[in-house]
Amino acid sequence: MTGKSFRVAVIPGDGIGVEVTAQAKKVVSATAGIFGFSIDWTDYPFGADHYLSTGEVLSESFLDEVKGFDALLLGAIGDPRVKPGILERGILLTLRFAFDQYVNLRPAKAFPKVPLPVDPGGARLDTVVVRENTEDFYMGIGGVSLEGRVEFPVACRRAAYALDGKVSAETDPPVPMAVQLGIATKPGIERIARYAGLLARKRGETRVTLVTKSNALPQIYGFWEEVAEAVFASEFPGLVLEKANVDALCYHLVRKPAAYGVLLCPNMFGDIVSDLLAGLSGGLGMAAGADIGPGLSMFEPVHGSAPDIAGQGKANPLAAILTASMMLDHLGETEAARAVEKAVEVFLAESPREDLPVELGGRASTEEVGLGVIRWLEGISKE
Repeated sequence: MTGKSFRVAVIPGDGIGVEVTAQAKKVVSATAGIFGFSIDWTDYPFGADHYLSTGEVLSESFLDEVKGFDALLLGAIGDPRVKPGILERGILLTLRFAFDQYVNLRPAKAFPKVPLPVDPGGARLDTVVVRENTEDFYMGIGGVSLEGRVEFPVACRRAAYALDGKVSAETDPPVPMAVQLGIATKPGIERIARYAGLLARKRGETRVTLVTKSNALPQIYGFWEEVAEAVFASEFPGLVLEKANVDALCYHLVRKPAAYGVLLCPNMFGDIVSDLLAGLSGGLGMAAGADIGPGLSMFEPVHGSAPDIAGQGKANPLAAILTASMMLDHLGETEAARAVEKAVEVFLAESPREDLPVELGGRASTEEVGLGVIRWLEGISKE
């Protein structure tokens, strides 16, 4: 019984985000009652409906206000009525960069009765992607020209540095062209490599796999390898840092999904590899995720807003519930976090097929799945 109280901001967002977030909140509130802490929830309306009615993606006061919270729980962002990128960049990327959420953490686990597309060969799939979340080709620095000459400013702010400059390039003869810059810095690589090493030690791993492509992109990913190797050599003796080209890694993951523990990834490769692992571990309805930084951290399941099934009670809330478990662990409520994950496992293992989510071949509604997890959670707490 910790007796602590936590303030959590919530953006349910769009589509099924509203439905699955409601169940995640119920599970967390039930867990808090069992383990003797409390959660003060504050909901925010940001998403497609808010944008279409007000023209506002995030309010001017939100970023300052949310600094005072212990965590942010996010449902899903995206709606076919809004041009792609407006909400995603205006909410997701704004929050990631504003709060220096440099870790994107994506676990991929096999759960009971969740069909896997590839047999892991007797081993249990339990892999986690540690993705650098603020650099690489996702910084939005680039330009397009139809006249064969590109000029654009280079300007961004990160916790460890400010980047300023100008890029100019032209073709002869003029041809339409596009330029996108990927940036990697020593402090950016060091801190994500350090996070991966600490996580590997916590998990009892003997190695970390760095996902790279230095044979084709030697400047940016060769630099990545050099900096990461130096961190492991000086700070993690006995923990092996192995390297795998991203294309070869994807090949091996499909053949042997359970062969890896901690995958350390630059931003772009982490985005791709974590989605592959989500598919290999049973689908987006089981895929939890977190954006972690030194200040406010954000917890969001991997799935999208799925507008085609929104409001029908068919959405699988387990990814959102597992995401909430990650949030509890981040808040220091480790025992409670483990209890939530165990409740999900027991719910899946012990429930008859018809009581499982629709995505897993059952007939249970989103709310019924949430209530089922809570029942098992309460039973586990009495053991």
